[in-house]
Amino acid sequence: MPATDTYSSEQIISLAKKHVIGNYTRYPVCLVRGEGSWVWDAEGNRYLDFFPGWGCGILGHCPPRVVEAVRDQIGQLIHVPNTWYTEPQVLLAQAISERTDFDGMCFFCNSGTEAVEAAIKLARLNGKPQGRYKIVTMTGGFHGRTMGALTATAQPKYHAGVEPMLPGFTYVPFGDLAAAARAVDAETAAILLEPIQGEGGINLPPAGYLEGLRELCTASGLLLIFDEVQTGLGRTGKWFAQQHWGVRPDIFTLAKALAGGIAMGAIVATPAVAEKMKPGTHAATFGGNPVAARAALATIETIEQEGLLDRALQVGDRFQARFQALKAQCPLVLDVRVKGTMIGIELSVEGAQVVQAAIQKGLLINCTHQTVIRLLPAVNISEEQIDEGCDILDEILLGLKP
Repeated sequence: MPATDTYSSEQIISLAKKHVIGNYTRYPVCLVRGEGSWVWDAEGNRYLDFFPGWGCGILGHCPPRVVEAVRDQIGQLIHVPNTWYTEPQVLLAQAISERTDFDGMCFFCNSGTEAVEAAIKLARLNGKPQGRYKIVTMTGGFHGRTMGALTATAQPKYHAGVEPMLPGFTYVPFGDLAAAARAVDAETAAILLEPIQGEGGINLPPAGYLEGLRELCTASGLLLIFDEVQTGLGRTGKWFAQQHWGVRPDIFTLAKALAGGIAMGAIVATPAVAEKMKPGTHAATFGGNPVAARAALATIETIEQEGLLDRALQVGDRFQARFQALKAQCPLVLDVRVKGTMIGIELSVEGAQVVQAAIQKGLLINCTHQTVIRLLPAVNISEEQIDEGCDILDEILLGLKP
């Protein structure tokens, strides 16, 4: 059966229930087309997307340069194994390295969880000669669904049913520098955290926290690993969130926005750390394939040529102003947390009802941690689109009862 947009949402949903494993909670809508911050369903209804691709759509849907780069590359070379060099992959590694603060070296994979797995493995490869293998991570963090990344995710709800988890992980509260120091022992190899917790509710680090972790790692001979899967590639108004605080990790991860919606992940490491990943120690069959690499290069080009790092900060300021004004009127809004186009609205009520009401009004949003409305809009979203979506959220939240 060819894939077309001639089926109704109801028909696609019926087929999905029969043939697709039901591990996702899905909304009863079949999306068929996207452009910028708009998407359309099979019935022609239009939705404003404040959460494109769960953070992958940093340029919105079908960004023109990415579309053209992918079309061009598919006609030349789709995939070859990493036993060969390819120009797009090497040029992408150069482009990423030039935007770090430490001449980073890259390993490419296909997703955020794979990137975290590679970072964990690289940390252990570096720590092995000294008998170090343990990793300290933070409560409320999220690092992925494969077993190593899942164990690093210090949220018991994600561990339920798949225990036992992997040995060697210690959890401490996000933002508590003293707790992190107490967790370090002679077998600790690294500290791993998101500089801004995304799935955890857009939690920003307290003043001095990331700097203190860098000092702790340096003094203790540990690697500092930043999970920038959600925060990276311009999402916060810098190429990488670490640059807001001037803190250099030894390893950091990328995915989501990296290739403008095409599946891709990466780790970036200092040369001294990266050299432990020798032939045979790690691999990813599709990692850094020419199509994804061309898409990522086009994404970087778009962000740079259209001034979208500065635009991300302007978008964040506009959302901040709108939601602070809402907070002053609506007692259900407890807190507003914004860094560039990472936006969290903490509520005193369950957020699922807000998500459902928004869909009915043509707005796509997300709820995380039960009570935090999470938005990751495209960095090139317009003021008019921001205001239109915020008007919808104002109407919904002001109409809810405590």
